[in-house]
Amino acid sequence: MEEHLKPLGEKTLPEKLFLLRFKVDKDNHLILNKDVCWECDERVCLFICPSEVYRWDEGRKEVIVSYEGCLECGSCRIACKEGAIDWRNPRGGFGVSYKFG
Repeated sequence: MEEHLKPLGEKTLPEKLFLLRFKVDKDNHLILNKDVCWECDERVCLFICPSEVYRWDEGRKEVIVSYEGCLECGSCRIACKEGAIDWRNPRGGFGVSYKFG
């Protein structure tokens, strides 16, 4: 088999995420309705996102969205039963870029 066609081999999640590149837009493509989010008891978004875009800020008592690292998988939009997340694709030319695929 040619060298460039060989499988990459097993990698950990951090190693896989290192292969990603992001072109960050100034406009957030993940809009969180904080009023609806505040009423949610489960906060599934904190656990479902593979790149940990959502995190709980204990001091501010709110969910913080770091859209810059979004993998654009849409898991948060589907998992949020309350509909608090307005998920859109980033504008053309922005967002995640996958190396090797």
